[in-house]
Amino acid sequence: MNNKIVLNELKIENIHKLARHKRQTLGFVGGETPIANNIFTIIENLDIKLLEYPIKSEDGNPAFSAALMYSEEGGEELVFIGLNTADYFDKQVFALAHELYHFYTKTGSHLSRLEDEEHNLIEAQANRFTAEFLLPESILESIVLREFKTSSLQKVHTKTILRFIARLQCTWWLPFRSLVKRLKKINAISEEQYTELYATDERNLNSEYGRLGQAINKDIFSKLNTTTSTTDISPKDIEVIIRNFEDNIIEEDKFTETLILFHKNPDDLGYEFTISDEDMDEFEAFFKEERDNDS
Repeated sequence: MNNKIVLNELKIENIHKLARHKRQTLGFVGGETPIANNIFTIIENLDIKLLEYPIKSEDGNPAFSAALMYSEEGGEELVFIGLNTADYFDKQVFALAHELYHFYTKTGSHLSRLEDEEHNLIEAQANRFTAEFLLPESILESIVLREFKTSSLQKVHTKTILRFIARLQCTWWLPFRSLVKRLKKINAISEEQYTELYATDERNLNSEYGRLGQAINKDIFSKLNTTTSTTDISPKDIEVIIRNFEDNIIEEDKFTETLILFHKNPDDLGYEFTISDEDMDEFEAFFKEERDNDS
């Protein structure tokens, strides 16, 4: 039985209005300016603390995309997004925008799993918001019309469409399959074209699409189609940790332990501490336990 969620026209229009409003509020007036890498600045400016950590499941795929979490400290609400960096970078961008929908609509703490998107109303709405937020539908339609002098690509050669999608991906930083879905939603491509394009080996940099993308913008295309597996927090939050140490809110051991958790050292920040072999063994045991729990 197929329980796939289908959003009605009113819900779609309301989601598009929300996406337009948020883009304008953030300074992306008119819709022609890609958000792309600015998503990280948006997260920081909203005072959302970003925690990056790679977590794979047993089959080697990401266990989840991202998680939105709330905490309270000293009567102040803290907002965190945990980003799973064991995924391709363009999907990380998509996941962050997805979590912004939950943040804006106050749906509470949330864990985004890939299998939820087609059978959960809130997830379907979040994905629709994400697509519209990162690349407004009206702008996509305008780009197609401007590029091909027609709204239909049904008579356009597949290789030409692949080059077009690669340019879109390098500009708007959306995953290949997301762009294929968008072209189908605006009826730019047929069902047959959709099926053919969706079967493209889009992550293989040596495939036809991989070579086309690298020819357009090698650095950006390669970055988008790479799993980063980074462990990091934002510079602003690193500064908070440093100031907490300087103000004697946290002790030297906790300061060092927190930095090492995110692959940073006190030496990098101008502090020279001696870390005992015993402490290093404890840190390594901690990471081993985390990896074992994930698997």
